[in-house]
Amino acid sequence: MAITSANQLELLQTAEAVAREKMIDPALVVEAMEESLARAAKSRYGSEMDIRVNIDRKTGRAKFTRVRTVVEDEAVENYQAEMTVAQAKQYLDDPKVGDTYVEEVPPVEMGRIAAQSAKQVILQKVREAERDRQFEEFKDRLGTIINGVVKREEYGNVIVDVGRGEAILRRNEKIGREAYRPNDRVRCYIKDVRREQRGPQIFLSRTDPQFMAELFKMEVPEIYDGIIEIKAVARDPGSRAKIAVISYDNSIDPVGACVGMRGSRVQAVVNELQGEKIDIIPWNEDQATFLVNALQPAEVSKVVIDEDAQRIEVVVPEEQLSLAIGRRGQNVRLASQLTGLDIDIMTEAEDSERRQKEFEERTKLFVDALDLDEFFAQLLVSEGFTNLEEVAYVDVDELLVIDGVDEDTAAELQARARDMIEAQAKAALDKARELGVEDSLIAFEGLTPQMVLALAEDDVKSLEDFATCADWELAGGWTTVKGERVKDEGILEKFDVSLEEAQNMVMTARVMLGWVDPTELEADADEADIDGDDDEEAEA
Repeated sequence: MAITSANQLELLQTAEAVAREKMIDPALVVEAMEESLARAAKSRYGSEMDIRVNIDRKTGRAKFTRVRTVVEDEAVENYQAEMTVAQAKQYLDDPKVGDTYVEEVPPVEMGRIAAQSAKQVILQKVREAERDRQFEEFKDRLGTIINGVVKREEYGNVIVDVGRGEAILRRNEKIGREAYRPNDRVRCYIKDVRREQRGPQIFLSRTDPQFMAELFKMEVPEIYDGIIEIKAVARDPGSRAKIAVISYDNSIDPVGACVGMRGSRVQAVVNELQGEKIDIIPWNEDQATFLVNALQPAEVSKVVIDEDAQRIEVVVPEEQLSLAIGRRGQNVRLASQLTGLDIDIMTEAEDSERRQKEFEERTKLFVDALDLDEFFAQLLVSEGFTNLEEVAYVDVDELLVIDGVDEDTAAELQARARDMIEAQAKAALDKARELGVEDSLIAFEGLTPQMVLALAEDDVKSLEDFATCADWELAGGWTTVKGERVKDEGILEKFDVSLEEAQNMVMTARVMLGWVDPTELEADADEADIDGDDDEEAEA
């Protein structure tokens, strides 16, 4: 039957116009119109009825139908939309549960209120379709640069028109004290796209390090083509930045390519970033070399890397200290972000003082523990011995290279060292027992008496206590809090227990207690090995 109401005809024309204007699928608008007509029909015939409307996509004719579903006798809840098998026999030849009976009903004359309600349904559907289209479009552009026009500013946040939608440039994502007026053109980095109830929210940024990386990709064809790769970026927005690059073509200098003829390429990026000074640094696989490059323009005398702690010590001449640190620590902070390491900077004098202090402490250790004179103890330290274990268990030949040490002297040194180690172990064990440590923990393989004492002093006194420990609680580690790395002291850290060793000991304790099935651990280990092999093959 045809739609007899003029309002319905007008609604169909409006829906088609909206579909064209919003650039969405016309079928979605027609479905919304069918839903709105069905809602109007239910208000006329009864809300319990299952009224459906089908609009012919070509002629615009609407067909109103009532649908009733065949259900079990005891399952009838809504007699207007459901019927039993017995009731269905008067309409269907061989009815079964789940069959439907469809009958046409007269079309509904839509009044002013019904037409307005229907229009609201259509507009709501259109808005939802438009939001979905916007989200699908912009989520694929995440991590790219977009040009937009400033619409307005709200509490320091800038609303930007990006074509088929609006995006927000938050106050903390602007460079320095940037100010924008309506209709200003702005270039931003799409940092995040989220689907929210009121529509897709597009968050822009001009301070994100990747904004600078994308700008370089636009200005330097070699980066776009993959000949040069940006390995790391660090920024102090509006002030200074460092970018590490590597070239996969020996004939192309990565730094020179990014700088451009007379600095034209880097200057274009600098202008976009409000005059931000940019250090372009050659990337190097060797951490020490890369760090020396990252601390430019300061000169570095020596680099000492602690890979376990992800820390690095840099020694610079006295006159280079302020340059290496930079204004308000800017240079060393950016170098730290670039390398992913915590950097300690010290002068040559401070380094010398520290090494002298370590030398004196080790000398005193050997004087007290081995009953040696100071000169002989200094000889041991000078040869690289740092603790009693090294003296006690090192190959005798390494002791014989020391001036004045023969085989008898070497044997006596090792005997004294072993006796002292045993005495220290016994004292530690006695004290641990006094603190209430159980034999199950003392007998655990991999723990020395000194380790057991350290655990006891931290209230870990049984195998069960030990099994509940986290690996980082034992080995220590680093936690990032508000952008700063904070040290977590480990109970066994002073014994040079690595994170992996701590994890293995804890899992062994859990297996011994029956908390973990060892077969599951083996399966996980095999799976990890397979994944590792796949990764190696992929790299090859």
